Amino acid sequence: MPDPNPAAVDFLLSRRSRPAKTLQAPAPDRAALAPMLTAALRSPDHGKLEPWRLIVLERAALARLADLAVARGRALGLDPEQVEKTRTSYADSPLAVAVVSCPVASEKVPEVEQLYSAGAVCLALLNAALASGWGANWLSGWASHDRGFVEAGLQLAPGESVAGIIHIGTERAAPPERPRPDPAAKITWMDQ
Repeated sequence: MPDPNPAAVDFLLSRRSRPAKTLQAPAPDRAALAPMLTAALRSPDHGKLEPWRLIVLERAALARLADLAVARGRALGLDPEQVEKTRTSYADSPLAVAVVSCPVASEKVPEVEQLYSAGAVCLALLNAALASGWGANWLSGWASHDRGFVEAGLQLAPGESVAGIIHIGTERAAPPERPRPDPAAKITWMDQ
């Protein structure tokens, strides 16, 4: 017989990310963040390859990344508004965690499944932060996909990529609820 956890189901049915621009200090300290990081690492991992790692970005690192985003954006000739939006996402964040996908050579586990596992780490961390009472948002953006930015800013190795950046902090104001998908439009039942 199932052993339901109604509180967990209620959380999942009502969870929602908090816009990064509504997050402010304080952010969780290292002791408060540790169980969230541990929860994230319990994500599905076919083959037990651990094809991901986490980089915790504290204020000084975020300020450095904000400056790097400006330099890289200018070097790439990007639209100044796009560059400023990225700069602000780092400069204004109280804390962020970069989830890095680092696929492992495997005959049994395709690289795409390993990438999905890194995505699962992102969602698990996001949910762990929300369940812990913090505001959190999963972002990426052009900088997290730019090799120059991730190699200089996060010291990513060849073959590594950013699956997502989870921003965590104290929420200034709860955003209004947004429309959700209609289950009837998105779920297909097959009985044969």
